[in-house]
Amino acid sequence: MPPIHIPILRQGVVYKSLDTIEVVNPSDGNIAAIVSQANSGLIRKDINTIDDAGKALRSYSCQALLEISKKAGELFLNGTLPIFDGEPVQSPEDYMKSLAATSGLPFVLIKRNMEKIYTVFMEMGSIISGLTRGLPLEVIDSGVGVQSDIPVSYYPAANALGLVLPSNSPGVNSLWMPAFALKVPVIIKPGREEPWTPSRIISAFIAAGAPREAFSFYPANHEGASSVIDGADRVLVFGGEDTVNQYSGDSTVSVHGPGWSKVVIGDDCVDNYKDYIDLICESVAINSGRSCINASAVLSSKHGEAIAMAMAQKLAKITPCDIDAPDAALASFANANMAAFIDQTIEVGLQAKGARDLTAEIRGSSNRLIKLNNRTFVLPTVIWCDSPHHPLFNKEFLFPYVSVTETKESQFLDTMGSSLVVSLVSENKSLISDFVASPVIDRLNIGAIPTNKVNWDQPHEGNLFEFLYKRRAIQRVAI
Repeated sequence: MPPIHIPILRQGVVYKSLDTIEVVNPSDGNIAAIVSQANSGLIRKDINTIDDAGKALRSYSCQALLEISKKAGELFLNGTLPIFDGEPVQSPEDYMKSLAATSGLPFVLIKRNMEKIYTVFMEMGSIISGLTRGLPLEVIDSGVGVQSDIPVSYYPAANALGLVLPSNSPGVNSLWMPAFALKVPVIIKPGREEPWTPSRIISAFIAAGAPREAFSFYPANHEGASSVIDGADRVLVFGGEDTVNQYSGDSTVSVHGPGWSKVVIGDDCVDNYKDYIDLICESVAINSGRSCINASAVLSSKHGEAIAMAMAQKLAKITPCDIDAPDAALASFANANMAAFIDQTIEVGLQAKGARDLTAEIRGSSNRLIKLNNRTFVLPTVIWCDSPHHPLFNKEFLFPYVSVTETKESQFLDTMGSSLVVSLVSENKSLISDFVASPVIDRLNIGAIPTNKVNWDQPHEGNLFEFLYKRRAIQRVAI
């Protein structure tokens, strides 16, 4: 059977390009997909007519789009779907096998990500309510209305939402999906090794009755990605620190980089640290440590080394498995060079005094770079740092990695820096107030809540509605 061809989608119209790339399964060298490539000129040309896609979406009520989302959720999770149009079709099992081949995620983790995305489809109404803080849907439909007895008006600030997506985890697609119900077209540049999830989401929407024009899908190189960023009025970009720094201060670009999420244990709870080891380890290792909401650092005022050792004893039990193993918890790296780079970065950091790899001590081996059936893994790693100033503290990698250190409770906020999610294990009202007031925390969990726990009526990272819409003052003379 020949490799599947993934085409371009130009505002709902399938387009197969003569310019293609091969996406290869790194474990056996076989071609997993042939993907059409969009050049920057094509993308710019299409964006010039993106207003037509917005009109198509706005012809539907928000309630109708929510009903379509629910139908699409069932199709995404259980349906056999074409990729955009016609042949070939893709079953859920086909999707899982393709994604596993090119991402390194085992089936069990892909299934969990599918269920997460399914929940976004099904709970879209609650998500929109959370993003808009309970704004009546008719306000989005008509642009005007009443909220809490006050006249309100909102209008779209974006002709489209551009997306430059990563390849590390399918779950990131949940961040852009509410744009559909908010009546904003999407222009997607997928990750090179992960065209599977955004194309399946789009296919499910279309099969459920969504207006095709709302979706554009442009596999492309860096120049094509730049065209998406330059052409869309609002853009979500995923990348590393360099990407974050590049777009810092640009209000039209929302950058989703390293999360630097953390678990912080207050003085009032730290003596009972054993009660929280499972919570911390879940925060670190869920989804094989590939999510921005995975904890990459732990702070406490005392017992730090004991906390790190207890974590290491638990996380060292996570080992490489076959891709279809029901208990697989560790993903392999599609790019073996990236795995080697991460391993070498940690080794260089350990040469600086004041850090120990406790997982290596427990395993009795410093080898964290492992091969299994031609797949490359980096074993879970817990680093104890005797100072928060050590170069390995507060680092983040695409596998279960965590650094642990001690500092005074009064210095927690100054020490930890910016964090996407912080789980603060404390009942100290003064400490909680300081964390609530802190501008360096995007999402705060108060109490014994893992960093990966998400309530769908709360914005995950930023507020997509406020990013895509603007509020205007409105007055009306009574007639």
